[in-house]
Amino acid sequence: MQKRIAVLGLLVGLFACGTPNQQIVSNLQVEPNRVLAKNIILMIGDGMGLGQITAGMYANGNRLNLEQFPVVGLQKTYSYDNLITDSAASATAMACGVKTYNAAIGVNKDTIPVQSILEEAALKGLKTGLVATSTIVHATPAAFISHQPMRSMYEYIADDFLKTDIDLLIGGGYKYFNEQRKNEQSLLPKLEKKGFTISSMAKEELGDIRLSTVAKLAYFTANDSPIPEATGRDYLPKASIIAANFLNRSKKQGFFLMIEGSQIDWGGHANDTKYIISEVKDFDKAIGKILAFAKKDKETLVIVTADHETGGFAINPKSSMDSIRGAFTNSYHTGTMVPVFAYGPGSELFSGIYENTAIYHKMRKALGFDRVVEEAGSNN
Repeated sequence: MQKRIAVLGLLVGLFACGTPNQQIVSNLQVEPNRVLAKNIILMIGDGMGLGQITAGMYANGNRLNLEQFPVVGLQKTYSYDNLITDSAASATAMACGVKTYNAAIGVNKDTIPVQSILEEAALKGLKTGLVATSTIVHATPAAFISHQPMRSMYEYIADDFLKTDIDLLIGGGYKYFNEQRKNEQSLLPKLEKKGFTISSMAKEELGDIRLSTVAKLAYFTANDSPIPEATGRDYLPKASIIAANFLNRSKKQGFFLMIEGSQIDWGGHANDTKYIISEVKDFDKAIGKILAFAKKDKETLVIVTADHETGGFAINPKSSMDSIRGAFTNSYHTGTMVPVFAYGPGSELFSGIYENTAIYHKMRKALGFDRVVEEAGSNN
């Protein structure tokens, strides 16, 4: 606090003396030696509150990869118009840095589009990607690349994938891109024109694609929504590390990757403890792959959090490590804060308690995007 007051006082004095803005900028940069992240991997466990994490940990031999993170914080999830957020408003807050109404995708409370961290990263020359165990046009991934007034506008959201220079997408929802669209106008030729290699789980395994020959990848894991992990879905850990390596091929540009464990939320909505546990364990396997990547790379900031908690899930008496007796307060979301875990350069920014919108600003700061804003101000 004293440091901030001192800086503000210095600024007032500089303005009073008519000092050039360039000198002001140099004084604003109070952390000139901070280490920047070259890459960010943001992992969102949809609906994953502390209860879900705990159940997954106990059911996994009392261990999760999440325990390796040195920095832990808490974020407030409420939306602009409701103490209980939905995934669209919460993902928009993290992706774009604004509180908005429930169901909004990449727009503010007045339905005006707001640039996302993924879009800014792409404009600055970073590689970008999205991975999800839902459809790729579902609320959370959509908020990072689309701008629509309602989350249910899936085909319009799919259209928006053509407007941003994204490099990789892996998830369900093939039917929103192919000839099954309501207007029967497939987006696939347009994606191919933008340099995408398009494939699907129905055609080939993700690991069988010769990615060294692929410039951009669109890989669809289901025609609609992918199946749960417990009934055979097994791509998230593999897709996560493939995505990170794919985006990191140049090792110079840097990248932004969002990975969502989507169906933890669906287990909460279904009030199904076993569903929640299997999805948390699957998501944690992906976290383990990404952590190993970041530890080797040393230039990657990994953030793991949730958009909200779902179900009011708790572990009841008579539970054991081998038998979790879950209980629920409802079948929708709750307003409880959710944890944030961070590892790598810039991880120290994520300790404490803060708004979900702060995650956007902290990611920009970790990548050094905030410095660009300050330098731009020197020309005014």
